[in-house]
Amino acid sequence: MMRDRARDRVVPTQILENTMKPDTHPEYNQIAVTCSCGNAFKTSSTLSKTELHIESCSECHPFYTGKQRIVDTAGRVDKFNKRYQRG
Repeated sequence: MMRDRARDRVVPTQILENTMKPDTHPEYNQIAVTCSCGNAFKTSSTLSKTELHIESCSECHPFYTGKQRIVDTAGRVDKFNKRYQRG
């Protein structure tokens, strides 16, 4: 017997075991991920490969490293700030 907390009742385990269809979900395997910066780590995935190569990760992406900068093309940020009196 297991407790169904959503409905606050006791449900027989036999009913819960038969609710998922067999062989409908992909296999969940552990893969090795390698970033172009050289950082490597392991994670779980439904990919059929054992290795994955990515271009950026949390070690090198500017958002996570704090080195994020605003790229101002042709003074657009300044034009926006002037138009709306910011700064």
